[in-house]
Amino acid sequence: MESKVPASELDDRLKRFRRLMDAADPAWELAVVLSKINLYYFTGTMQDGVPLVPRDGEACLWVRRSYERATDESLFSAIRPMRSYRDAAAGMAAIPATVHLETEQVPLAAYGRLRKHFPFREVRAADQQILRARAVKSPYELDLMARAGAIHRRVLEDRVPEILREGMSEAELTSELYTLMMDEGHHGIVRFGMFESEIVLGLIGFGESSIYPTYLDSPGGNAGMGPAVPLFGSRTRLLADGDLVFVDIGCGYAGYHTDKTMTYVFGTPLPDEAVAAHERCVEIQDAITPLLAPGAVPSAIYETVTAELEPAFLENFMGYGGRRVQFVGHGIGLEIAENPVIARGFDEPLEAGMAIAVEPKEGIKGVGMVGIENTFVVTPGGGRSLTGHHPGLMQIG
Repeated sequence: MESKVPASELDDRLKRFRRLMDAADPAWELAVVLSKINLYYFTGTMQDGVPLVPRDGEACLWVRRSYERATDESLFSAIRPMRSYRDAAAGMAAIPATVHLETEQVPLAAYGRLRKHFPFREVRAADQQILRARAVKSPYELDLMARAGAIHRRVLEDRVPEILREGMSEAELTSELYTLMMDEGHHGIVRFGMFESEIVLGLIGFGESSIYPTYLDSPGGNAGMGPAVPLFGSRTRLLADGDLVFVDIGCGYAGYHTDKTMTYVFGTPLPDEAVAAHERCVEIQDAITPLLAPGAVPSAIYETVTAELEPAFLENFMGYGGRRVQFVGHGIGLEIAENPVIARGFDEPLEAGMAIAVEPKEGIKGVGMVGIENTFVVTPGGGRSLTGHHPGLMQIG
């Protein structure tokens, strides 16, 4: 079993969350956490339960199933069994009139079951305070992300070139890549910061497959297995001479992710236009990296970078055609696509310990998605890469 999240780590997370809640709403009384990722963040277990976090007094994790496993794997200070929310409500001295919830995460049916036994009158959102707490990583979290980043670098820079072969399908590449990732220590799943968005690895495509539309908030794409499973990779798109191979995947270790994109050229080199566009993307990443320092404002970084781009380049920057995304980087940790985001509207300054995946990319007709992505930690000296430094467009054959 993986090592337990230290009790001191859990205590610090609750303290940081409470400080953020105090600043946002000094009169808050109770926060209730229902989503499994946030449950794990605060308690170190993902069992079926509900942490109740009062402004004053001890926070308590009430667990339906499995209480035995929760007590075995979590060092949270107070864990109690429940058969339903009735038991958790009975364990409180009083139910406040206003409760803070993850309003962007809680299904209506779960809300109804909760309110049946917690007869509060008003709900307020705790989403932003939780995301802000999660945005600044502790040394413990950064160590896990560094391990994920090391796996990521080894697989994409050293091992993928060994398995690319003419005639293999996108699905075969994804399957073999998944095996490599697991062999190296990947935790087996990639969690994306969208509703119902646990995915296998990420976006993998040959040629123009990499600019096919996708529901993920990502510049790249792929067709996947089909309408019912728009993930993984096509069984019929086969690798051929001259193809761009686009691999944009997450890697996780003990719950924490890094994000990295590598591109490969199979056989005949790409057109000069595509190579120049890729090199421009690498330049953009390298320009952003030193700006990832405490006090820098994400929206200002975005404006600085995009203001220097030529109109023709902007047409397919961070997407293709009308499918462009409006960011050049995103936070990452327990999920891909956390706060902060390098985009307009994100005006809170960066803090040391934040982790950001920077991914400038350009869609090119007839070629696919070129560009780069690496995960960086915000430090006083600028961004420190966790996932390597290879510029991409690695020539194969």
